[in-house]
Amino acid sequence: MNDLNKTEYQNVTIATLDESRRTRCEVWTRVMGYHRPVSSFNIGKKGEFKERLFFEEACLPTVDIVL
Repeated sequence: MNDLNKTEYQNVTIATLDESRRTRCEVWTRVMGYHRPVSSFNIGKKGEFKERLFFEEACLPTVDIVL
């Protein structure tokens, strides 16, 4: 998946952020044609949001058409 070997991985520094400098990330989603923050959902809608399945659409193979 990644091309880091063991020695390169050991040389990577991980950035840390002090808790006092962190900010809350607000997640928005599209519902019935408009965008809304998930934080404004009621408990039922939050449950539905967590159960959503995401998929990636496969590309169709290219076909040469000769007429």
